[in-house]
Amino acid sequence: MAAAPDTYQARFDQRWGHLAQPHVRALAWLIDAPDLLDPHDPHWEGKIASLGEAPAFIDAWLAALDADPARLLAALGPRVYTRLGLYAEKLMAFYFQEQGQLVAHGLQVRAARNDTVGEFDFLLDAGHDGLEHIEFATKFYLLQGEAASRFDTFVGPNLADSLGAKMRKIFEKQLALGEHPAAQALLPRPVTRARALVKGWLFYPSDAQRAMAGISARHCSGFWCALQEVAALQADAFVVLPRLQWLAPYRGQEPVLGREALQSALDGAPTPVLVASVCAQGGMSVETGRGFIVPDDWRERARRVGTPLST
Repeated sequence: MAAAPDTYQARFDQRWGHLAQPHVRALAWLIDAPDLLDPHDPHWEGKIASLGEAPAFIDAWLAALDADPARLLAALGPRVYTRLGLYAEKLMAFYFQEQGQLVAHGLQVRAARNDTVGEFDFLLDAGHDGLEHIEFATKFYLLQGEAASRFDTFVGPNLADSLGAKMRKIFEKQLALGEHPAAQALLPRPVTRARALVKGWLFYPSDAQRAMAGISARHCSGFWCALQEVAALQADAFVVLPRLQWLAPYRGQEPVLGREALQSALDGAPTPVLVASVCAQGGMSVETGRGFIVPDDWRERARRVGTPLST
């Protein structure tokens, strides 16, 4: 049994299913995944970057890296990553470096020794005239209902932020870093363009995806439901996804759980948990879909912190 042919998981498996090394698969997803935001929508004022379609030469490059990932492992270093965003950023820095585009990564700007103004995620070569500042984000948001800003209807599973709040911070503060005098004094060339590159997955109640201006039509998506609703899910085999395996569609050998076992395993979990529905393929479990299982009281907790909710 394979993923349904119209899912992103099926498309990923068709092109990248031969990749076995988890870091290489995650990198393939970062390069290949559709944009989360529509770079052509006027709401974003031309400030959304896109990697575009993965070029044909990337297939051979990733296959070689999968066979011998030594360069990638060296770039990631010995640290154990606990922050998914930092892990994704390191993978993208490796990609930009390998493509000869990277000028600087994680460059801090200080107005004084103990006064940090901000940090450039990536500075890329924009030719003789200057540098391009890329602010990078990998985000996972759940659609919750109506709000003052349509992008605030997508909230993080920990209820600490929203897509709208994230993009306001990027636009109002982070993309303006190149204009700061302390940054201008630090850089070898001026920043001539600043854009946000946003990857991620959006999750919808009961997988009821809907079109929204500003969101890419082909973005990666999944479902979310309360724990008490797990029994109604259509799939019957699931894997709980470790955080560092949230990027690419899952392929591995984590324990597989049925609906009843999944419901039992997540009983008492205080925060939403990301799971993949899977099928067996060549002795491995391969993702066919994914979603967040939220605690039964999550909606009420969201109400108490003022988060917009679905009805």
